[in-house]
Amino acid sequence: MYFEFTEEQALWHKTVQDFVDKEFGREYYRQCDQERRYPYELYKRLAELGWIGIMLPEEYGGMGSDAIMYTILNEGLGKYGVDTGTPVALTTFTATNVVRYGTEEQKQNYLPKVCKGEIRFSISITEPDAGSDAASLKISAEQDGDDFVINGQKVFSTAAHAENNIICLAARTDKTAPKHKGISLILVPNNTPGLELRRLNTLARRATGTNEIFFTDVRVPRSNLLGELNHGWEYLSGHLEIERLAVAGMNLGNAQTALNDALDYAKDRVQFGKPIAQFQVIKHMLADMALEVDAVRLIVYRAAWMVSQGKPCAREASMAKLFASETLFKTATNGMQILGGYAQMPEYDMERYFREGKQAMVGGGTSQIQRSVIARGLGL
Repeated sequence: MYFEFTEEQALWHKTVQDFVDKEFGREYYRQCDQERRYPYELYKRLAELGWIGIMLPEEYGGMGSDAIMYTILNEGLGKYGVDTGTPVALTTFTATNVVRYGTEEQKQNYLPKVCKGEIRFSISITEPDAGSDAASLKISAEQDGDDFVINGQKVFSTAAHAENNIICLAARTDKTAPKHKGISLILVPNNTPGLELRRLNTLARRATGTNEIFFTDVRVPRSNLLGELNHGWEYLSGHLEIERLAVAGMNLGNAQTALNDALDYAKDRVQFGKPIAQFQVIKHMLADMALEVDAVRLIVYRAAWMVSQGKPCAREASMAKLFASETLFKTATNGMQILGGYAQMPEYDMERYFREGKQAMVGGGTSQIQRSVIARGLGL
């Protein structure tokens, strides 16, 4: 059993970390958050490097890499904040659905453009009355000749407003079927007539942004159906492993930085004649933080390895997402305590990690839902 990256993986890890620090850095992440500004510059640069297509087949312009390399990228992009790295993860794990279930025409049409950064994807599942119980969604997509006509509402649709974005919409296409059986995935460009977006003023996810969407007689061609009609729920269920892995990787990256920032501050901050890092209460707090972040790293990369090997890992992906998000929040909470008054100031970043840690325990499936998935994996 080995606990090291291969030479290729280690080089990729260094490359991604150096890229984030040298080309963007924490100041960029801070500005995007404070200005509620979508990170177009970061996204464009990643597309220029070809990294947007990391999980996509080479024949469509992608890198053809595996889930471990993907997790390394997400860990790096989450270094100074999960929010700013989220648009890339959204596009990449949604695009894998096109790889799995799309027609050849859809693959040829969408995937090369994704790799070049010409289009991006978001996914829209949640509704005002369908959150954790996502299969209770009500938005309808009725067939009318060669089109779908969509009516209804979505909420908390992350990055749906971004330029050149295509929404992977979960909609009900058979109202008579059991709730898990009548759902389809439909690709809807966000500039389609009848679609109205309203950006929400949220505690976190200020840069990527999240939206409420209203669909009023939105018409898209039936060729925008992803996969088979009424099979959307099973597609979403398979998609969740890679989504949870992506989120876990970013949470890991940010938790490590929260620990590093708290450690650096504790070494420099002098009270009662010595650095506060020398007080046992702070030492033990930092030791516990380091222990948990390291444990997250092991569980996240275990899940990444399982995905890369094609092994079923719904339970392990939920463990990674759950543990990484809760550790980010706990690490940032302790960091807030260590930094004291300075933690309240955006220039010290810890308050951003704290906000994003709280959001991480809800977005992408709540901590309670992850525990239910894990329990189901135990046969409970």
